[in-house]
Amino acid sequence: MTDNQLRPVYVVDGARTPFLKTDHLPGPFAASDLAVMAGRALLARMPFAPEQLDEAVIGCVMPAASEVNIARVISLRLGCGKKVPAYTVARNCASGMQALDCAAKDIALGRAEMVLAGGAEAMSHYPLMFDLPMQAWSIEIASAKTLGKRLAALAKFRPRFLKPVIGILQGLTDHTIGLSMGQTAENLAYRFGISREEMDAFAMESHRRLGEATDAGRLEEKETLIGPDGTVYAEDSGLRRDTSMEKLAKLKPVFDPKVGLVTAGNSAQITDGAAIMVLASAQAVDKYNLPVLGRIVDIRWAGVNPAEMGLGPVHAMASVMKENGLSSSDVDFWEVNEAFAVQVLACLKAWEDPLYMKEEVEVDGPFGPIDRSKLNVDGGAVGLGHPVGASGARITLHLLNVLKRNNSRRGIASLCIGGGQGGAILVERAQ
Repeated sequence: MTDNQLRPVYVVDGARTPFLKTDHLPGPFAASDLAVMAGRALLARMPFAPEQLDEAVIGCVMPAASEVNIARVISLRLGCGKKVPAYTVARNCASGMQALDCAAKDIALGRAEMVLAGGAEAMSHYPLMFDLPMQAWSIEIASAKTLGKRLAALAKFRPRFLKPVIGILQGLTDHTIGLSMGQTAENLAYRFGISREEMDAFAMESHRRLGEATDAGRLEEKETLIGPDGTVYAEDSGLRRDTSMEKLAKLKPVFDPKVGLVTAGNSAQITDGAAIMVLASAQAVDKYNLPVLGRIVDIRWAGVNPAEMGLGPVHAMASVMKENGLSSSDVDFWEVNEAFAVQVLACLKAWEDPLYMKEEVEVDGPFGPIDRSKLNVDGGAVGLGHPVGASGARITLHLLNVLKRNNSRRGIASLCIGGGQGGAILVERAQ
């Protein structure tokens, strides 16, 4: 189908949970709990029944074993019924944006009229596991048919079998290159000459903007949660209002203790959260008289060197802008997910570097600088946290609300993706 044959895709509305910092303990909610609570608040505002949705698409990097095909679990718990199909997608940090991409394509192609899409992640629930020797030993014990075989198997036990494999560390490591995500961020600091002071200043500004937005009620997509014990979770718990350059300077590098610059203070936090949206065709908007937050114009993906995965947004945003004939001045607001402060700063430097854009992005010169006052205007993942399955949906939803609040037309949201990719979405206020 040509672009002229594709149907427009509208974002009707969306909701997210507060993003809850893990504090090294399992949080009160599973990933499906978070998505259900965000989805329930969203669907309660809709003039149609959940059963009238055509499908559900949810991004999640590491659902629990009890949440296999977590999209279907969420869909059924939300009352969508057995006839509404659901599937789960994973593209690491951009899983929530991938869900929007899949949903948008089905609507554009005429295969669906209304789709529930978004992402969820409970990073605090990532498992502790045993390595293969312990698994093999356990299976041998369980399968032993006689006392002699069982005793022989027991004798093979070694204390090293008990060493746990930490799921979150495994998930945040690129095993094809043997580097953690934080080590790839250190690579960007070295390549672009970004100082520790620049990173910490960016982190402090992220918290300041988030605090200001929270106090002003500008995070309108956020819904309050109530825990199993009655505890109310109304705010993003990663916000540090007392952050200062002095406090940030005292933190030790995490990923390269000797000469590194990336710390817990200038990195995104390990967080639980969900963000859910309703996407619809023009026909569904008319049929149900739906509100419209904006229109998804384009979504693009790009691959980069896994050791510099943080540069993915540069390549993905450049693809979006090239395909749509835009320059930076044509974009009213930007959201670039703050996996690390240095990662966003490196993207800004690469974006303005003619040599990088020509040789690595393969475009003729920069598109023009990105106005920092229009970038992540209400803070980002350094203050909010980065529940990897949800962030792509969150930044898209928040960008649409920023455009609405400022009566602006066009915005781009983008993320870097572990494994060396970038994703970017172009949205417009519906005319």
